[in-house]
Amino acid sequence: MTGFKPAGANDFSDRMINSVATQSIRHLFSKCDWLDVSVRCSPPSKLLQGTIDSFRMEGRGLVIRKQFETAEMMFETDAVAIDAAALLGGKIRLRQPTQAIAQVVLTEAAINQAFEADLVQQRLKNVDQPELTRLSGGEPVSFRDVTFELQPQQQVAISARTDLPNRKDLPLQFTATLQVEKRRRILFGNPQFQPEGIPEALQSLSKTMTLGFAGVLNQMVDLERFNLDGVMLRINRLETQGKQLVFSGYAQIDHFPGIP
Repeated sequence: MTGFKPAGANDFSDRMINSVATQSIRHLFSKCDWLDVSVRCSPPSKLLQGTIDSFRMEGRGLVIRKQFETAEMMFETDAVAIDAAALLGGKIRLRQPTQAIAQVVLTEAAINQAFEADLVQQRLKNVDQPELTRLSGGEPVSFRDVTFELQPQQQVAISARTDLPNRKDLPLQFTATLQVEKRRRILFGNPQFQPEGIPEALQSLSKTMTLGFAGVLNQMVDLERFNLDGVMLRINRLETQGKQLVFSGYAQIDHFPGIP
C-alpha cells in the first residue's frame, strides 16, 4: 500500500479494496494491456460489515491461457458480501457466490490466431468421426489453414484444408450463423457449402468434407474450457460488429483468485 497520499476514510477504503482486487484479477490473465477495477462502498462503514455496493472490472488486451486474446472484457456486480477480516490481510474472500453482468469482445484477428492454439489444434487433428473416415479409407482426418471471417447479422465464413489419401490440399469452405446453446456453447448453425473457386470435379467431395468439418467445429467451442479461476462465464447473446464479435451475458463468481 506504499505510495498512497493522505486521504479520508472513504478514499482510503476504496483504494485499499481496489488495490487488492486489481492484484487478484491480474493473475487471471497471461497478459494484460490495461485493467481498471472499481469497487464502490458508501458509506465506508459498510466495508467493516463485509458489504460493498458494487464491483466493476474493465480490461483490454487480456490473454487467457497464453493463447486466447480478448480485445475487451467487462463485468459488474450488484452488492457483494465479503470477508472483512480477510481484506485486512490483503485478500478478498466472498461470503457467498455472486453474479455479474458481463461483456467480452473478440477481434477477427484474435479468433484466427486462436485456431493455432494448442488446445484447438488438438481437436482439429486426427479426427476419427465415421462420416469423415469413410472418405479417408478409415484413417483419421486433420484440418489446417483455418480462416475465420466475421460477417453481418451473426454470419461467418470459414475455410480450411485437409488431406485425403487420394487428394491433397482439398479446400473446404462454408458460411454459417453463429448461435448459442445452453448459454455456454457456440454453434455454427445452418452451414452452407460455398463452391466458389473450387474445381467442379472436387465440389462433391469438398462439400461432404466441409459439412463434416462444420460438425467438428460445433463440438469445440464450449466456455467450460475457458472458465477463469473462480469465474464461470455464460452467454445470453452474441453479435457481429464489423471485425469484432461481442458476447453479452453474465459471470458467476464463486471466489476471487488468489495471489501467488
